[in-house]
Amino acid sequence: MAISLSVVLLLAIILVVLLRGGNIKAGPAVVAVLFGFFLASTGMADDIQRFLNSIAETLNSIQF
Repeated sequence: MAISLSVVLLLAIILVVLLRGGNIKAGPAVVAVLFGFFLASTGMADDIQRFLNSIAETLNSIQF
C-alpha cells in the first residue's frame, strides 16, 4: 500500500509539472488518466502490480 500510494503521488507530481511546463496539454493528460483508471479494472491490473512490486523489491535490495 505504501509503495502504490507513493507511486501515485509521484506520478501526480510529474503530471502537474508537465502540465504547468507546457510539455503536455490538458486533453492528453485527461486521456492518460482515464486510460490508467480503466486499465486498473482490467485483468492486466494484477500482472502490472506484480511487475511494479518486483521492480520495487529489486531496487530496495540494491546496496551501495
